Amino acid sequence: MSTMTMSRSNLWEVTSRTIVYAAIGAALYGVLSLFSFLLPGTTNVSIRPAFSLVAFFGYAFGPIVGLFVGFVGNSIGDQLNGYGFLTYWNWSLANGFVGFVAGLAPLYLASMMDGPISRRALGGAIAGVVGSVIGFLFVFSDIWVGGSSFDSLLTTGYVPVVIADVITVAILVPILVYAWEPVKEQLGR
Repeated sequence: MSTMTMSRSNLWEVTSRTIVYAAIGAALYGVLSLFSFLLPGTTNVSIRPAFSLVAFFGYAFGPIVGLFVGFVGNSIGDQLNGYGFLTYWNWSLANGFVGFVAGLAPLYLASMMDGPISRRALGGAIAGVVGSVIGFLFVFSDIWVGGSSFDSLLTTGYVPVVIADVITVAILVPILVYAWEPVKEQLGR
């Protein structure tokens, strides 16, 4: 049985290991978010390879870690990029929701959490894609927070972000799962 499998009860445990993984993931995501590529024709939407860390940390370590990595990591990245925290707080929360949904993978992808690594890597990609589509629905709060219209938010915000992030997580999360497996075994996780 894979050590990546989490029971329903320990999905919600906060241990010192959970805190350490959350802090490492948030710091990595925040700093690496400096390396992004602006998509032309969008409202400040970028291809962010570091975003794959949100889905991976959620998938590998659970919904609490994923929520923290997405929210705090995106907030750090916004600070480093000069946007400030209050400007796009709801987008940071949406990033956290992506990690949270990806962290719920043991509940909706139970059959993929065990077995060969290729199956777990595919599960990570699916968790990241589902997390991106669902988690970023929160950006529609810009209708009330920022006064955006639904149509403009959909076409210049949500859809481009989801497409860019779905492509990113579908490619990079399986790579991260493959890279994590030998390390996980050495750590006895």
